[in-house]
Amino acid sequence: MSDVAPGARLTHEGALKVLRAAIAKADELSVPQCIAVTDSAGRLLAFVRMDGAKFLSIRTSLRKAMTAASQRAPSGQATHAVHQGEGDHAVRIGLVTGGRLTRLEGGLPIIVGDDLVGAIGVSSGSSEEDVAVATAGVAVITGAKRW
Repeated sequence: MSDVAPGARLTHEGALKVLRAAIAKADELSVPQCIAVTDSAGRLLAFVRMDGAKFLSIRTSLRKAMTAASQRAPSGQATHAVHQGEGDHAVRIGLVTGGRLTRLEGGLPIIVGDDLVGAIGVSSGSSEEDVAVATAGVAVITGAKRW
């Protein structure tokens, strides 16, 4: 079965493939992670909290994926599209969205052609580790090796 279903949406098989690739990268880096894979609307399709991952990162990983899906951009960049300004704009975006969007890095959209099909959010490592794990997950569907 295909990873992307007709109508350009991530299938559950595709979501599990993304999850497995991300887990493999986290294992390679020796950084246990919380990894959330969502559909294009930010609804959870697959999730894992690897042994040793921080329990507070469960919610953060989902928020990163939701942010990437809602903005079609990496979570670390997405709030710039939502609110331009100086100072505490990261706090304001959290308040406006009820805490559902985040400026933290580690969330990436999964785009096939021109279609947003899903997103991944990774949390429990450093920003660089989270992005590396998310990138590995995205690459298994899109072939893109970096953002």
